[in-house]
Amino acid sequence: MLGDTERQDLSPLMERKLGEEIMRDIRGDPDYLDDAPILEYLNNFGGALVAARPEVRGETSFDFFFFAVRDKQLNAFALPGGFIAVHSALMLAAQSEAELASVLSHEIGHVAQRHIARMLGQQRQDALIPLAALVLAALASRAGGDAAIGVFSAGQGLQIQRQLNFGRDAEREADRIGFQIMGEAGFDTSGMVAFFGRMQSASRSYSDLTPAYLQTHPLTTERIADIQARIREQPYKQRADSLDFQLVRARARVLQDESGQGLADAEMFFKIQLEQPGRFQQAAAQYGLAMIALKKGDPRQAQVRFDAARDVLGKPPAAGTFSAAPPTPAPNAILTGMELDIRLAPNQPAAMAQRALREADAARLRFPLSRGIAQQYADALLGAGKVEEATRYLRDQVQLYRDEPKLHQLLAKTYAAQGKIALQHMALAESYALSGASLAALDQLDLARKASDAGFYEMAVIDARERELQERRREQLKEKK
Repeated sequence: MLGDTERQDLSPLMERKLGEEIMRDIRGDPDYLDDAPILEYLNNFGGALVAARPEVRGETSFDFFFFAVRDKQLNAFALPGGFIAVHSALMLAAQSEAELASVLSHEIGHVAQRHIARMLGQQRQDALIPLAALVLAALASRAGGDAAIGVFSAGQGLQIQRQLNFGRDAEREADRIGFQIMGEAGFDTSGMVAFFGRMQSASRSYSDLTPAYLQTHPLTTERIADIQARIREQPYKQRADSLDFQLVRARARVLQDESGQGLADAEMFFKIQLEQPGRFQQAAAQYGLAMIALKKGDPRQAQVRFDAARDVLGKPPAAGTFSAAPPTPAPNAILTGMELDIRLAPNQPAAMAQRALREADAARLRFPLSRGIAQQYADALLGAGKVEEATRYLRDQVQLYRDEPKLHQLLAKTYAAQGKIALQHMALAESYALSGASLAALDQLDLARKASDAGFYEMAVIDARERELQERRREQLKEKK
């Protein structure tokens, strides 16, 4: 197989290390959508695709990580080691979960066949040089790059024809793997052609507006014909989209542009969407309007819109419409999280703090795997004045989930409320380090060292962490030369 060649030039462990280094830079980018409901949905959805074909994890059993970036171009890209991104615009353009599954499955195919590792292996150079190019390529991908292949290859001066030939082979193989994943996960495989075909039609109508996904994933007639032939061999599957799919798309629409004009455009879109017949679409529109109301600092209007979403979901489906969902959906983490956001909003009356805490406590027990609700519970503890309890809870959380910057930010907030200045700056240092901001992290450690309450134990931890971050900083500078 294409993905099996030249494996010795870039080990799976090195591939993962490259991906983790790139992710540190991406997490520090303001357009990285660090939104708990979107991240949870993408990772649950993408995880189900991976679980349908476990061998895509490879010999080292990589944990895939799916994330979103704020960008109005239709694109998605894969990074070394199982990190897969989707642009917010592509989430909005996908008309069904089958279409979204076609894109994510294709990117999983690139990772599973180690296309990036093969390209890096062909360079036969020190790994530090490819890392610098990959960081640049990953950040540039929002302007139209995929899997760092195009930018990286151009940087090394490979012949254009060789790049195109490799790209075509890789795309066909990713199509094949992605198609198999979709089918085994129970999705309608025609979603792949439907999505690609709609983008191709758009590019023919507006030649100067070719979707970035088509630029980075060139669709040849041969590829489309091959996908269509595979579809004819598969039994037709009808699968209703989940409520979460519609809710997450509403979140992405609001978060894609949070300017005054952007929110006004989103509001107009949701009001038009309210006229659509589907319950889930109507509920998502009310949910989006509730989110906009919160952005505008109006929790009362947000509650009105949220209640309207609940009312829509309580109604039976309209006659003649297909719905595999029950009239009243099961408890939903995204809806619960929105209701907690409303309870925790700044402009709520003081008495709401205790109610928010009770509901957040119940929610974390109902949804123990939701990282967003776990963070909301910590916010609720702080809002109710239970600072010591919040500190204990967050200290346990950061031990279990060491790679979540928001947990360290919240922990810093609790330490500040207790007047523990050294610990506050140490927690902020961890938050910055996880977000790729090594210099800011070092500055926080310096402030922690100067704090009057820094004892022997804190100083030892500060010194050790400072050495680690300084070494990382030296490596980053060396890589970018």
